[in-house]
Amino acid sequence: MKSIYLKPISGLNRNKIVIFSVLFLVLLSGVVLGKIFFGGLFSNKPDNNLNTVSLQQINTQINDDRQNAITRAVESVSPSIVGINVEEVREIQNPFSDDPFFRQFFGDQGPQKQVVRGLGSGFIISEDGYILTNDHVAGNATKISVTLTTGETVEAKLIGADPNTDVALLKIDKDGLPAVTFGNSDNAIIGEWVIALGNPFGLFEINDKPTVTVGVLSASGMKVNADGKRVYKDMLQTDAAINSGNSGGPLINALGEVIGMNTIIYTGSSYSSGSIGIGFAISINRVKKIMEELKENGKISRDFNPGFRIQGIDEQIAKYYNLKDKYGVIVTQVVKNGSADNAGLKPEDIILVANGEKIRNEQDLVMVVNDMRKGEILKMDILRNGDKKNIEMKLE
Repeated sequence: MKSIYLKPISGLNRNKIVIFSVLFLVLLSGVVLGKIFFGGLFSNKPDNNLNTVSLQQINTQINDDRQNAITRAVESVSPSIVGINVEEVREIQNPFSDDPFFRQFFGDQGPQKQVVRGLGSGFIISEDGYILTNDHVAGNATKISVTLTTGETVEAKLIGADPNTDVALLKIDKDGLPAVTFGNSDNAIIGEWVIALGNPFGLFEINDKPTVTVGVLSASGMKVNADGKRVYKDMLQTDAAINSGNSGGPLINALGEVIGMNTIIYTGSSYSSGSIGIGFAISINRVKKIMEELKENGKISRDFNPGFRIQGIDEQIAKYYNLKDKYGVIVTQVVKNGSADNAGLKPEDIILVANGEKIRNEQDLVMVVNDMRKGEILKMDILRNGDKKNIEMKLE
């Protein structure tokens, strides 16, 4: 086996090593000291020392980082939002006026007039002062005032309102106003970011600026049942918080385009008035059609009587008429010489389709009819004695 051993270092070699070691330490110390004192001058890395970077530069960087499509959209649309205050005179029936006992003390006072105040939101649609809002905000008002983001409050005139679609058009005597940009609600994307602006709980009146909430577009083309003749269809659903006072304000997309008018919410119960994340806006394409008619005529002519009554189909009716399901409505009465009678509609006819929409229940047909104008044609697919027929009725 070959032996391995360490060769002793001679004295000369030891001196060289010592000299080189000292030189290396001196050089290393110079590099370290240079890094400490001069490294900030030559380094490519940013200096975190606030003494060498101004606070203004830092604030600028923070603002740049926080700016995004949503904040830019809010900034562009906010000046066009208005708060709306209304006064409405209502007649209140005296509950004791029909009671002989109380009438002998208080007399026959009759109905009493009462001023009811309300608030809502709106948005400017033209530089010369046209404003859109809901009919249930301003449609029956006797006095309307509008607060701008400048803090100025001006009186507004009701140009026209349509209770069926819940749209109202106002006008203020101002020029050079910032107007919104309309989007195309038919192109709205489910899941895209949307922003609701308005005057919830009257906060606009305190700050002279709208409140902003953000969410996504949850659904489109929705129908929502409501009392009276309101026809809530083609609605946009969102989880952006909409509360009392938001009615009439705009729902915008991330481009700052108005795609809807905030109108109704679900609160979860009759004891709560706050948002639970289910709100609805009238699609702006629908609003624009109504707006143009209101601007031209001041109202939409719906003074017609279809001249028939209907009833929903239950299990007994479906069984009696040998129907496969409970879809549709059955005609129970036709007014003689009315629109339905002239069109040939008869009692016991079962209406399955109206103007291309499948009729599931009474509400579906009511919404179709209430959305029509005087003189238009109601086209229906009916079932009579097991045979399908087409009926065209002119609404007169």
